[in-house]
Amino acid sequence: MKIYRVGGAVRDALLGLPVKDIDYLVLGSTPEQMVAAGFTPVGKDFPVFLHPKTQAEYALARTERKSAPGYHGFVFHCAPDVTIEQDLQRRDLTINAMAIAEDTGESDALNSVIIDPFGGQKDLAEKIFRHVSAAFSEDPVRILRVARFAARFNEFTVAPETIHLMRAMVTAGEVDALVPERVWQEIARGLMEAQPSRMMLVLRESGTLARIMPELDAIWDDSGSESELGMLQIVDNTAQRGLSLAVRWAALLSDLAGTANLAQQLCARLKVPTEVRDITLMALREQTQIELAITLTAEAIVQLFERCDAFRRPARFIEMLQAALCRQVTWPAPQLAYLEHALATAQAVPSGQIAQATAQLFPKQPQQIASAIAAARVDAIRYFTD
Repeated sequence: MKIYRVGGAVRDALLGLPVKDIDYLVLGSTPEQMVAAGFTPVGKDFPVFLHPKTQAEYALARTERKSAPGYHGFVFHCAPDVTIEQDLQRRDLTINAMAIAEDTGESDALNSVIIDPFGGQKDLAEKIFRHVSAAFSEDPVRILRVARFAARFNEFTVAPETIHLMRAMVTAGEVDALVPERVWQEIARGLMEAQPSRMMLVLRESGTLARIMPELDAIWDDSGSESELGMLQIVDNTAQRGLSLAVRWAALLSDLAGTANLAQQLCARLKVPTEVRDITLMALREQTQIELAITLTAEAIVQLFERCDAFRRPARFIEMLQAALCRQVTWPAPQLAYLEHALATAQAVPSGQIAQATAQLFPKQPQQIASAIAAARVDAIRYFTD
């Protein structure tokens, strides 16, 4: 049995980046031998085992063969005679197809013997994403991964031959086999990287965007590259400001503000999580009102709070404000502080006391309670704004 560290752990060590997750590869073993050594099997598609002490994942070396469209249709072969080169050959990019024997300490990674049969070190030095082999085309998720890596490693470029292969995969319909949950997972991870715009550019250049997010692709086609680049800068601004996934997703969809039904359609198709979807759609709906917040009347501000359920869910409301104001050059946008202060002022109104007093005055008219509380909040905000 021989154990190696493979993939991203090797790549990040060579780049001088923190190594967060380590993938372990086991050669020369069988599932039965792994269990006998105390490992616990957890893999469904192919043998993966948890270390008896560290609970880290160890995968048996394998080869694979595509048996159906999409990314679930694979037949895996795991056996003691599978070589390290054979296992690495099935990986996506050359920079992820390197290995270091596990008896080498992490601090010695730069001085250790690196198994690199496909030129990963050279591509790292030249900052290139290049597919390992034609087998790349068998898994459409790899297009999304390359796009996500482009957002993380923003100085890297995609090799022309890899872009060509990705386009061929799109033309062949491979991307159409992706399930919404996996598409969203990769998009969400890419949005949380340092420069999410680069993910979108790779998706567009490869033709993938037109298949997975045609609403955005069509908007950019209609409005031209200037609008596209402007929107991508807005998305990058949300990343630089350290804002949440919901805000970044809303920024990405901000060009759909005038056609909210398209945003709703896109969120539904990708099965975007409820919280992210709700913040996004609310921000698109209220964008104009929020941008004009400083000119709104006290009545309009209270109505905004009520429409957005701000009194019950103030944290979500603030996140929505950030999303609606993502196009603002000045940050934090003045409207953000203005509405935060107005909300705090309205929240300070003693609604319980007002409700009790109103119920005594109008015992058979419970609707008067909400009106009285709203009126008190309007008065408080009017005093604040004056």
